[in-house]
Amino acid sequence: MKNPLPTLLLLAAFCAPLTQAQPEGEGWIQMFNGENLDGWRITEENPGSFRVEDGILVADGPRAHLFFIGEDGEADFTDFEMTCKVLTRHQANSGIFFHTRYQPEGWPAHGYEAQINATHSDRRKTGSIWSVADILDDPPHEDDEWFEYTLVVRGSEITLKVNGEVVTQYTEPDDPGHETRRLSSGTVALQAHDPESVIHFKELWIRPL
Repeated sequence: MKNPLPTLLLLAAFCAPLTQAQPEGEGWIQMFNGENLDGWRITEENPGSFRVEDGILVADGPRAHLFFIGEDGEADFTDFEMTCKVLTRHQANSGIFFHTRYQPEGWPAHGYEAQINATHSDRRKTGSIWSVADILDDPPHEDDEWFEYTLVVRGSEITLKVNGEVVTQYTEPDDPGHETRRLSSGTVALQAHDPESVIHFKELWIRPL
């Protein structure tokens, strides 16, 4: 009889929950449990565009947004750091909105968007603060490979990092020229951009600073 141990170990690996490695430091809040969308609120517009699949949060479908509300439903951050792992498929477009607030449909009107895009036709690539501080045509990562995306807001400064490297640093002026696209406070939202855009997220963590 063959040794059953390798088969048992393989089955255990598939059945075991995916680890959600916590970043170094204190104060981190786990945003995604790898099992369901507890702690999140999806728009009324196209709620099927988000799902959990094999421990991964998948954005796949027509426009929708998934807002982090936390355990108490009142998640709100001013100065904060957020980190997550992201994987883009070919021609995918997405984003992480911050200092935003829930709305049932449409593009979020409040806050800024940290762009996610390696090969979509939009020239604004990952690391852009969409239409405010843009990285054009030269993405800092490849499709089909996990990368670490980090957002930091301190006072009037926004810093975006890809795999630990600073790709954008922006200081908001006293008058940013927009009533709602500005720093204040709020939550984070993930974007499903269009039916051709497939984005995977995992290991989502946030902490107030």
